[in-house]
Amino acid sequence: MTRYFEVQQRDGAARIGKFLLKEDIRTPYIIDTRSLDNPDSAIIDGGSLWKYPNFEEAQEHLREIRQKAGEDSLIILPHQDLTPEAPRKITIRLAEKAEEMEDTGATGTIYISGQQVKEHDLYVMEGAGCFEKNARNLLSLLFEMKKDIAPDTAIYAPNIATPENLAMLIYLGIDVLDNTKAIIAGHNNIYLTTAGQFYLDSLAELPCRCSACSSTDLKGLREMDKKSRAAILEKHNINTMEAETALVRERIRAGTLREYIEGQCRVHPWLTALMRLADDEYDFMESQNAIARNNTLVATCGESQNRSEIVRYAKRIQERYTPPAADVLLLLPCSARKPYSTSNSHWKFIKALGKSRKFVHEVIITSPLGIVPRELELTYPAAHYDTTVTGYWDAEEKEWVASCLEDYLKKHKYTSIVAHVEDAYRVICEMVAEKLDIDITYTSLGNVTSRESLKNLSTTMSGLCTGRKRSHEKTQKDLMKAVADYQFGTGSGDILVPKDSTVKGPFPKHQIFVGKKQLVTLIPQYGTLAVTIDGARALLEKGRYIVKIDDFVPRGSLLAPGVIDADPQIRPNDEVLISGNKAIAVGRANMSGDEMKRSKRGVAVDLRHVKKID
Repeated sequence: MTRYFEVQQRDGAARIGKFLLKEDIRTPYIIDTRSLDNPDSAIIDGGSLWKYPNFEEAQEHLREIRQKAGEDSLIILPHQDLTPEAPRKITIRLAEKAEEMEDTGATGTIYISGQQVKEHDLYVMEGAGCFEKNARNLLSLLFEMKKDIAPDTAIYAPNIATPENLAMLIYLGIDVLDNTKAIIAGHNNIYLTTAGQFYLDSLAELPCRCSACSSTDLKGLREMDKKSRAAILEKHNINTMEAETALVRERIRAGTLREYIEGQCRVHPWLTALMRLADDEYDFMESQNAIARNNTLVATCGESQNRSEIVRYAKRIQERYTPPAADVLLLLPCSARKPYSTSNSHWKFIKALGKSRKFVHEVIITSPLGIVPRELELTYPAAHYDTTVTGYWDAEEKEWVASCLEDYLKKHKYTSIVAHVEDAYRVICEMVAEKLDIDITYTSLGNVTSRESLKNLSTTMSGLCTGRKRSHEKTQKDLMKAVADYQFGTGSGDILVPKDSTVKGPFPKHQIFVGKKQLVTLIPQYGTLAVTIDGARALLEKGRYIVKIDDFVPRGSLLAPGVIDADPQIRPNDEVLISGNKAIAVGRANMSGDEMKRSKRGVAVDLRHVKKID
């Protein structure tokens, strides 16, 4: 059981955590390897087993360290320092010996692939330095560790961190690193920066203004004796790493670490490879990412469209979304302003549609999301992204968006399809029409917002929709049903927005009532639904997004130890239903369902409503 480490904040796989030791240590954390053998340190290395003739002496040494350090220091259990290429028979035998070590305080140990692991507060990725520039092997071992060890256990990757790769390593889920490379670089006349490393002789000036660099100048640094120069360079390198770590923590708090590493990974090809290979591990990365965030999702490069949040949105449109009962489809271009319906161009489209609009199903074509049904334009990330607008779409963008539209039109059939688009949008529509052998009517006459184009749109849609009837409330219910299906899975809309329900409140603050009982409210901030206790009771029959608890009534927050089971579909920030013999509740998840089940510390759910069962 992890007793001394707790994850407090998440941004994807990256975490801010806290070691509850003799001094509170906030992760991501950089260990000073010069003090690992100091009994006064909060984290101590128990040393190598190679120097002990037998297990008993190693155990005695561990007792001596613990006695000097106290219970509130974390000791990395005595271990053998081996490279990943060491024969498995040796590593397994040594790992078994290390696991036999007995200790009463906070402990860390070496992770051995394929071995059953106990619960420690920290696991060491032994030989991590050997994986530098080998992205595939590093990720393979890291994801294996993530699968095997408890989610509320810290991962330490020694002898690999530099200022340029630190953000990427933390983004992938590593909590603890060290300054080994910074120290070695200083003694080799290497000046480290977040933009790469420089040999001192190659510099024309010192590009940093930290305390070490401001104490001298380049000429003075070169003229120093080797020991003094190494001390300055070492201090600068460590300062740079610490500053980068602090910046990454702020990025995690803001939920913008992905945006940062999309730029930072360009420093070195292997970092770009790490990000791309990590994106290929969709199941892992998606499970770590929140269903919604407060910040804008900034998409500025080709890799942005591979972000798990974007791929998840496209997958849910294909797998969960059910369009309204309208047989006329209108394809529209996206807009810079979000949600689209508040933009100048879409107001013109809406005005041109007039009374025909309630009979038309609108779908917006956009990069990098693919397609956005009008009903889901508020739902994260549709109303929360920003992308580079140049008027040029590269081949990968067109292929991705076209594949999303193609998949949609294969699943949902319309008698008439109209596209009010130009440029790349039209190219995409033509690609899909040719591939599916369908007819699309184009209404734009050179500029989608010109008077002639809008008039043509109005005339075309009016002709297709003559004689149809549809109430305004039906349109409102279709929106709420679409959000419910997207959020909780297909069929949830019929439960939370039943036929006998009524819609109250102006858009975008719709509420669904059945009689006097309120079931859900649309939250404009995320474009998702907040469920009431009555809504939870109705939705429980689906068996989705449920957190099962023991026989108690939770108050305020539900902690991970109180969770018996949780739906593996649950993601951070998901609306969840809490079900127990003594209470039913609703709230917002702080961690994934898998993490709730496997963690021993931390807040699992922030509760909003709790109802005691009599």
